[in-house]
Amino acid sequence: MNYTLTIGIPCLNEALTVGKVADDFRREFPSARILVIDNRSTDDTAKIARAHGAEVIYEPRPGKGYAVQTLFRVADSDYLLMVDGDDTYPAEEGKKLLAAIEERGGDTVVGRRVSDDQNAFKTTHTWANNALARLLGTIFRTPVGDLFSGYRLFSRHFYRNVPLLATGFEIETEIAVQTIDKGFVQHEVAVAFRSRPEGSFSKLSTVKDGLRVFFTMVKVCKDFKPLLFFSSVAGIFFFGCLVAGTFPILDYIRYQYVYRVPLAILATGLAVLAALSLTCGVILDTFVRYEREGFLLRMRNLK
Repeated sequence: MNYTLTIGIPCLNEALTVGKVADDFRREFPSARILVIDNRSTDDTAKIARAHGAEVIYEPRPGKGYAVQTLFRVADSDYLLMVDGDDTYPAEEGKKLLAAIEERGGDTVVGRRVSDDQNAFKTTHTWANNALARLLGTIFRTPVGDLFSGYRLFSRHFYRNVPLLATGFEIETEIAVQTIDKGFVQHEVAVAFRSRPEGSFSKLSTVKDGLRVFFTMVKVCKDFKPLLFFSSVAGIFFFGCLVAGTFPILDYIRYQYVYRVPLAILATGLAVLAALSLTCGVILDTFVRYEREGFLLRMRNLK
């Protein structure tokens, strides 16, 4: 292996599996740095990880996003292979991700989960994953792959420069968006995925975290595609303007007088809001374009 590698494992209460995960990755990647980010666990996750030869860093802020931010900050290797600590991703599959980036170049590789185990995927999670991936792909006009995969490989160029603000399970969504928006090159390879071992439970809440991801998508559209977002808002206001303004216009056509004055005022206000929203979208889109250009120039000049 002519490159350095860090195995990053964000963990919250994974005492049942973290030791096996550390051992498996040590066996497959003997010279790699095994780094566990203990995200405020209340069990023996940190103790067991250390006993199995992993380096442990404590992240007191609750949320997977904070753990990933810490991982990106402390890693210092050519590649960073991030994997969940629940033993659902076989360690040997990591070689596929490394082979993809070594052979094809690029900045990040996503492990697309495939499994013959019907219990490995929850139906609601699968549906939400596919729906949100399609939505994000439509907004950015490019496929995003397995949006919520926990098996990802990053180059130093990527993890040292990509900005992350997400704090919870929506972190994968933000990584996908930043990859597209900042012009990073992403590949995807199929990796085996298996059920959690008996006694291990997912920390993901279908409703709560699903809503967080949805609202993250809304914020993503506002922040990265402001013209699309604000023109959509303008369209809603303009539609309301047409509905409210229809009756005053009919009044004037029939009687040459407007009897529904409140509706006329409402229609006027909605028309003004539509114009303001569209103007905001145009201005912010210009700012986003200049910021994107500045980021790409900084990346070009980065040694």
